[in-house]
Amino acid sequence: MEEHAEALEADLLRYYGVDLLDWHRETLSSRRLAVLVRHLPPDSAFVRAREGEAAEWGLTAHLLAAIVDHLAIANWMFASANRDEYADPPEAPLPVPRPGATDMPDGPPADRAADEPAPTAAELARFFG
Repeated sequence: MEEHAEALEADLLRYYGVDLLDWHRETLSSRRLAVLVRHLPPDSAFVRAREGEAAEWGLTAHLLAAIVDHLAIANWMFASANRDEYADPPEAPLPVPRPGATDMPDGPPADRAADEPAPTAAELARFFG
């Protein structure tokens, strides 16, 4: 919270009409402050500052990106199937860039070693169970 204090102060005033100085004056409890911060909307300055571009990508944006990707692949498949047999094949479409998915098309995420074994079925069942 200290790292993005200005954004937090602006959001508390904007969304709740609460002055952050009230916490320093001890007229706003730490519990109440934590509740207000936890429930700031995704488009708030504090959430955007803390989470970056990923905060701007909600479910709707992800679904729209998936639709665009699927439509591009369908068009590419149609063009590939209906091209002249001697013509060069069309280039495959690139997916819409998504936040946090910088190296997904080429291989495993950068934070996971390439030689790290994949989880076993038992580990997956325990994780999702």
